Amino acid sequence: MRQESDSPPPREPLHRPGFAQFWAGSTLTFFAASMATVAVDALVINELGASEAEVGLIRAVQFLPYLLVGLIAGALIDRWRKKPVLVLSALGSGVALAVIPALWWTGSLSLAAVAVVLFLAGVFGVFTAAAQQSILPSLVERDELVPANARLGQSMTVAQTSGPPLGGALVSLLGAALSLGASALGYLLSALLYARRRISETASSEAAPSDAGRPSIWREIRAGMGFLYRHRTLTPLAVSTHIWFVANSAAVTVFALFALRHLGLSPFLYGVTLALAGISGLLGALIAPQIGRRLGEGNAVILARLLYPISWALVALAPQDPVWGLVMLGLAQSLYGFCMGFEDPNEMGYCQSVTPRHLLGRMHATMRSANRTCAVIGALLGGLLAGVIGYHWTLWTIVGVFTAAALVIGLSPMRGARTSDTEDPQD
Repeated sequence: MRQESDSPPPREPLHRPGFAQFWAGSTLTFFAASMATVAVDALVINELGASEAEVGLIRAVQFLPYLLVGLIAGALIDRWRKKPVLVLSALGSGVALAVIPALWWTGSLSLAAVAVVLFLAGVFGVFTAAAQQSILPSLVERDELVPANARLGQSMTVAQTSGPPLGGALVSLLGAALSLGASALGYLLSALLYARRRISETASSEAAPSDAGRPSIWREIRAGMGFLYRHRTLTPLAVSTHIWFVANSAAVTVFALFALRHLGLSPFLYGVTLALAGISGLLGALIAPQIGRRLGEGNAVILARLLYPISWALVALAPQDPVWGLVMLGLAQSLYGFCMGFEDPNEMGYCQSVTPRHLLGRMHATMRSANRTCAVIGALLGGLLAGVIGYHWTLWTIVGVFTAAALVIGLSPMRGARTSDTEDPQD
């Protein structure tokens, strides 16, 4: 294993005004999404009384937009300026979520209505995510990509830390439906920030090497898919991540049922367990650049994938006890969040460093679309299996799938992969 490089650390990305302005708007979207998580789960499980299969279906609906429009969104993002997309998609997410408290107020709220609203919010979220990931390499230098992703990861984990307890408290105070109004407001404020702040985009992020006689959008989509699934290191990373998303989507679906229904936690305590993942995730994001420099970005991702099965085994072992069950869930979420905290910046930084800039939108869209398709499958399977074989056996099955994801990437060329060992692909 290679030792940490003697080269000086990269510049702090928040010192770049363009990135700092982008980071502020993105942080608000993270808070809005984190607060909505508890409210949606409490609304569907506690207030609307959804069955295990219906909970899985609602979870799957949130990922379905990536399957339906993800690839097209990625190709369009590579053609469009990113700032208007960020503004309009954040605005759309806020307006969509605001429909739920409006329907509740008129007595028209149902599981079907919630599913439709979450699907629409998900469509806007596809474009938000595509624009966020594609604009980043034009805001910072190449050697600042991992630190920049770490800063975004840190704000995300802070949101995950404070958002769920705040969301749980609002649910207790206002009810699940009305508390979603706070998340809607967060998205609207984010849109305002994106619109008011100056976010510069370099010419290389605006277009492919030649705009003359641009090929059809379907050919551009195929080019992005071909790049991802023929790459020496990105291909095994993608396959492992697809498997991981099946396991993770099933896991979070079962976790909500396990905590709220099996253990009988209140929405506030459920939010606290999710917050523990945010706290440990913040620690992971803070040390992500150091882990990446010492181990290599590839080995950092592999380490996280090896630890995920352990975190979900702790959930499976949690007793049906109000105290020890909560303790075990807290330990599990802490390890889970820590892994995501240091894995995501290294994974995203590596992918961005080896992908030509004119392919970034399509590469990310291909990866996200496949991942969220797997998430749809995982959510449906998680809900169905929980109703058929019970929570514990479903959780142990999930642990096995997480282990498979770790083996795929652990036995691949991603071992020892570093951004510093790759040539700059931007030209």
